[in-house]
Amino acid sequence: IVDVRHEQTAAHAADGYARQTGKLGCVVTTAGPGCTNAVTGVATAFRSESPILHIGGQSSLTQHKMGSLQDLPHVDMMTPITKFASGVFSTERVADMVSMAARECFNGAYGPSYLEIPRDILDREIPIESAVIPNPGSYRTSVKSIGDPANIEKLADILVNAKRPAVLLGQQVWAAQGQDEAISFIRALDIPAYMNGASRGMLPQGDPHHFDRTRSDAFKNADVILIVGTPFDFRMGYGKRISKDATLVQIDQSYSTVGKNRDISLGLAGDPGAILAAVEQAASGRIDSGARQERQSWMAELRKIEAAKLEKLMPMFTTDQNPIHPYRLAYEINEFLAEDTIYIGDGGDIVTISAQAVRPRNPGQWMDPGALGSLGVGTGFSMAAKLAHPDKEVVCLYGDGAFGMTSFDMETAQRFGAPYLAVIGNNSAMNQIRYGQLAKYGQERGDIGNKLGDVPFSKFGEMIGGYGEEVHEAKDIQPAMQRAREAIAKTGKCAVVNVWVDPNEYAPGTKAQTMYK
Repeated sequence: IVDVRHEQTAAHAADGYARQTGKLGCVVTTAGPGCTNAVTGVATAFRSESPILHIGGQSSLTQHKMGSLQDLPHVDMMTPITKFASGVFSTERVADMVSMAARECFNGAYGPSYLEIPRDILDREIPIESAVIPNPGSYRTSVKSIGDPANIEKLADILVNAKRPAVLLGQQVWAAQGQDEAISFIRALDIPAYMNGASRGMLPQGDPHHFDRTRSDAFKNADVILIVGTPFDFRMGYGKRISKDATLVQIDQSYSTVGKNRDISLGLAGDPGAILAAVEQAASGRIDSGARQERQSWMAELRKIEAAKLEKLMPMFTTDQNPIHPYRLAYEINEFLAEDTIYIGDGGDIVTISAQAVRPRNPGQWMDPGALGSLGVGTGFSMAAKLAHPDKEVVCLYGDGAFGMTSFDMETAQRFGAPYLAVIGNNSAMNQIRYGQLAKYGQERGDIGNKLGDVPFSKFGEMIGGYGEEVHEAKDIQPAMQRAREAIAKTGKCAVVNVWVDPNEYAPGTKAQTMYK
């Protein structure tokens, strides 16, 4: 049991634990404000398809609708952002309802469940023989469905005949622990692969099938595009950025997601890893040397474009400008990461920037706010990652706006032996919002409601008994992070490195967002 200072952090930590382990994360809150404080964390898990169980309190049933302390319609509130939400009205059924809620977390695409347990139901003592207690290993089954077998053969045929195929591996591949099947599939069929979410790092840098800067180019020119475990949402331009001439295939755990927002040529609903393994088997031995040569030429073409794009970014990655360019900060963090470091991004523009530079070495070593875009996830995610993997280093890059939301629970992380390194890209602004307002309204009217104070956050690290350092020049980023790493190893306390970055530099993703056009 990890007791935190704020319920939002608790919910994010449960989410982070689920993302790191593939197991159920659990958050328990009091009624009323305890539940409402956790809403953002639960909603983040809902949009990110993360399996967490939120157990909330409620006043006694004998006081129902009498105006008791913290009384709210919690189940009604939580229903839209969970896969399952219910009250528990019998002490005999508490364990049974917990198993029911947990089962729904893994039904199809993963997600959160909510249970409300009134005080008198929880306090009541009953004979153990009268309780309904499912066996922990027997209340649900492992689902590795491949969907319609005929569609497996159809997809194998499509891929065997493809000349310029491309595949995008999304969050579900990692969440369902299908990385081994995905890697084998990619290599066996000679397909260039792109990864997002926690699937980043599934293929190592330098692998001939690993691509990360040419997704838009591939999606405009590929003849077959396979989307696995990620929806056609705003991050994918709702599917509109994909060539209309391509054969488009979508694999997803959720039947309702397949074909949503964009017509597809073929859809498969089921477990991503199981489906990819079945397709690989169905296509085995059917791709001749001529077809493989065409694919090698296709990947060589993409590699040239990747190299050109990286070359274009290098001046920003290596600039010594002052204030520090945020791209330089992201680049230095990537250079700093160890082979097993878990990287977490918490913020808006700074996370978009870091996606251009930070390359996790293995799957599951990247976490970010996800589709809900919640700020404040970093503290809970970092704590959970360190508790799940105490032998691994955890580094969280915060925007200064995000750091201000949940950072007091860094003390909680320390208290439970889960220290991590917090690096803050501090531009004294909510910069993603600031860019949109300036672009739309100009300097005079747009630079309002988005500026923050110049806060030396390193003092916070020192205040909670850890390490803190301010960085004003690019050349000092690496040495400061190294000193922080050494301090964590020596003291078991968190470290905060506050890096002052240029508020007038933005990520291309921020500039491209349709809400600003």
